[in-house]
Amino acid sequence: MSSPEKKRKRKTTNKTNKKKPSPNPSLPDDLLMSIFARVSRLYYPTLSLVSKSFRSLLTSPELYKARSLSGQTECCCLYVCIRFKPYSNSTWFTLCRKPDQTLTNETIKNKSSGYVLAKVPIPPSPRAHFSSLVAIGSNIYNIGVSKSIYQPSSSVSILDCRTHTWREAPSLRVVPMSLSASVLDEKIYVAGSYKDDYGDSGSWKNLFEVFDTKTQIWDPDPISCGETTCNFLNCKTACIDGKFYVVSDVIYRDVCAYESKEGRWDLVGLGSYMEHHLFLDSCCDIDNIWYFVFQGRFIWYDTKEIQWRHLKGLVGLPKFPPSARIRLANYSGKIAVFWDDVLPCNGGDNKKMIWCAEIALEKRKSYEIWGKVELFDHVLTVPITCVFEKVLAVTV
Repeated sequence: MSSPEKKRKRKTTNKTNKKKPSPNPSLPDDLLMSIFARVSRLYYPTLSLVSKSFRSLLTSPELYKARSLSGQTECCCLYVCIRFKPYSNSTWFTLCRKPDQTLTNETIKNKSSGYVLAKVPIPPSPRAHFSSLVAIGSNIYNIGVSKSIYQPSSSVSILDCRTHTWREAPSLRVVPMSLSASVLDEKIYVAGSYKDDYGDSGSWKNLFEVFDTKTQIWDPDPISCGETTCNFLNCKTACIDGKFYVVSDVIYRDVCAYESKEGRWDLVGLGSYMEHHLFLDSCCDIDNIWYFVFQGRFIWYDTKEIQWRHLKGLVGLPKFPPSARIRLANYSGKIAVFWDDVLPCNGGDNKKMIWCAEIALEKRKSYEIWGKVELFDHVLTVPITCVFEKVLAVTV
């Protein structure tokens, strides 16, 4: 073999054996864990898209131990429950920062939030409804989970928002035909109705049970609700001022309150208009004050003063469409408001936009509360058939 041929072969061999440097060199898991622990959780949904290993680390219990050790405080995150068809299972989204975007003076000036709703990477979730969902700490409870709209259930499921996994909790004692759940002092209060006999002769009875989230057990001694005249069929509930309020169904609209410390039911009665506004599903409690959206306007109610007042300010907040489904949540003392808006029909591909706004609250003299719109933006586009169910704030 001639000398030039040997040189050519040697060069070819060297090129073949030489490894190209990886554009994304891997880092040890413990180093990645340390880095993730110092990153705001609002970026986690974006980071989880990088690789399966990133996604695994971001949902591991060890990450939250690392966050605690690094001095990272717990933060409030918003989770949104959507059903893509009226009778389908639920899909969960969480509010996160948009990729490659940080807030600047210009985005704040334009009220652009820099946020988007990202789909939570969890297995198919059980069907959920507004009245059956509550959040405590880092967990979301789905009370009375049903596999079919025609088959009521006493099951209870818990979504761990740190690991994004579902687990089962102790079931209700009876199978509810309807229910509404609310939270008071880390306990879940459930009111509703059930049939003591599934035959034609069965009678409707009020359901009232309390679940202790610390011990993970239902109160062994069911609390009597026979002393109240309220009908719990298709009721709505709320907890405020240390009381559990129950608004009876659409026809009767009586309001009764359970005093947890004294174990007593009181009939609140009509006249406060509470019975009407609680049925709107567009309400939240912040510092013992109820905030509602009624006929497109924000109002608030203080149980001590027993008065309804309009929330003032709100400069820059767009008007809600008449048909909008509106949901509120207590977002670290601010109001997080979500609403949908149907887009004009485009060749039969009907869609709607989901919007989000963040409103800071300021109490002023003369018994006034003002709202300042800090951010708002379009966060998701979905098919028009989607059912925008509920928004919950969790601490992770």
